[in-house]
Amino acid sequence: MTGGTDIRSRGIIAVIVGLAAVAALAGCTPASPAPTTSATTRVASPTAKASATPSAAVPELAPTLSAERNQPYFDLVNNKVIAANAGAGGRDFIDALVAAGFDKAAMQVTPDRTAVNLAADSVQFSVLFNEKCLVGQYGPASGGYHSVVVSPTAQGACLVGSTRPIDW
Repeated sequence: MTGGTDIRSRGIIAVIVGLAAVAALAGCTPASPAPTTSATTRVASPTAKASATPSAAVPELAPTLSAERNQPYFDLVNNKVIAANAGAGGRDFIDALVAAGFDKAAMQVTPDRTAVNLAADSVQFSVLFNEKCLVGQYGPASGGYHSVVVSPTAQGACLVGSTRPIDW
């Protein structure tokens, strides 16, 4: 049975070499992020650190520019909400986005509670911005925070399904 053991050993070695190659190639990614497309997802990292590069510009609201160009600012605002309150709900995000200059009348948010009064697995919130939708999602079922820029529905909505009134 040494032949079977030899084949198994070669198989294990091949797997280890393959994993090492993947790990080595993982370091070959570009230093700067790829340009944002209309289907880009941004994920917040709880261990992310601010860039020490003095030339790194802090995103700002640019009302005359596209939703894609404002997505970094949208993400900045939402990540600050999460940093201040890991259990943030829909109102927390809406209030922060309004305070940051986004139009409250152009926003939608899903309920924080389910129909049977359980905490929602995640909350989605959006801003209709220059004919596109900035959409954010946060919660345990979504693996943290994500955002995307998409086109609105034919009815002009950014979120599909049940939303709650933003009446505060």
